[in-house]
Amino acid sequence: MTTTLRPAGPEVRHADGRRSRPYDICVNSRRVGGIQLATDARFGPAAGRIEALAVDAPDRHRGRATVAALAAEEVLRGWGCRQIELTVPADAEAAVRLAAALGYTERSRVLARALTRPGPLPDGSADRPMAAEAYPAWRDAAIAEHIRRETAQGMPRERAEWSCPAKHDALLPDGAATPGHVLRVLAHEGADVGTLWLALRLPGQPGGYAMDVRVAPEYRGAGHGRSLMLVAERETLAAGRASLALNVSPDNAPALGLYRSLGYQISAYRLWKPIL
Repeated sequence: MTTTLRPAGPEVRHADGRRSRPYDICVNSRRVGGIQLATDARFGPAAGRIEALAVDAPDRHRGRATVAALAAEEVLRGWGCRQIELTVPADAEAAVRLAAALGYTERSRVLARALTRPGPLPDGSADRPMAAEAYPAWRDAAIAEHIRRETAQGMPRERAEWSCPAKHDALLPDGAATPGHVLRVLAHEGADVGTLWLALRLPGQPGGYAMDVRVAPEYRGAGHGRSLMLVAERETLAAGRASLALNVSPDNAPALGLYRSLGYQISAYRLWKPIL
């Protein structure tokens, strides 16, 4: 029997430059599931995404998903894509195993936890709202770090240098006063040691999302990252949100250790592979 992809709808061109199209997964022309393909708004038309893949229950465990994923690579290659991404829930064990077998590697992971009332900050530590006059310098540093991370993941520098500031300013059009976002500065014994950017109303996020947790290099290793997360949890609960999530690189061992100690668990893996 032959497993193929058959267009299930027209190709859509989105305002942000993405293209997407749904396909049926078929075995000898019989529909057994579906897959949604798109180009990636973040990396541009050279990066594709498998946005959804599902095989109907009676046809599972027969290799249909494997063939569909490989066929998706051919479709995206035909679109001019040179890499492919997908996000897999951590509890979808079969999908995690399939992605590994097909050569996908971890780009980042999403950690999350349900919140309880956090404890107080350590003695000598206090936080305050980021002042308007401090925002430009923080913005420049945040964008520079964003560009560094994106180019390290394969985004062309030219694209990163225009897309990162554009994304940042779209999320924070009013700077530190943007509704639905919290920007705080952490001080310890009178010295500013770190900053927090917390989003409270991101599309697709059921709770708060820690966009940027940063401790100044000279103050790292002293527990200030934990303090910033306590601030993030406090502010999330104060806004009526019951959970908090964040994205972290799998090779950032200090951050992973911190978040594990605070009770955060992996909720999803963000995976990728080149398609040449």
